[in-house]
Amino acid sequence: MATKKAAKKAVKKAVKQAPAPQPVAKKAVKKAAVKKAAAKKTVKKTATPLTTIIAKVDIGWGNNLYVRGEGGGMSWEKGLLMDCVDGDWTWSTTSAKGGLTFKFLINDEIWAEGENLTVAANGTSVTSPTF
Repeated sequence: MATKKAAKKAVKKAVKQAPAPQPVAKKAVKKAAVKKAAAKKTVKKTATPLTTIIAKVDIGWGNNLYVRGEGGGMSWEKGLLMDCVDGDWTWSTTSAKGGLTFKFLINDEIWAEGENLTVAANGTSVTSPTF
């Protein structure tokens, strides 16, 4: 009988069963967090008031007109160059909160005659200075 047991054992070793197939584990997929965009708040922007100074004057070819004063970034020590558009000299600012007081100068040296001029914030001053 010893031979039969040995034979059975030998058969058992030869008939070794393959392990049962294991289910394939799925890889964990991390879901990206979806952020909801915050609703844009509509802020009503108020238009910045534009204050403009216009001088209707012919100061001669090669000369420039300057403006000095207070308010809107001006000073009495140094003039700001005005733009010549179609023979009219203009200067504008958006930083005049309480109005402007000003005076014209040719080439930032020769003062216009008369008193200082004023214009309210968000206003336009049109003058014809004399020198």
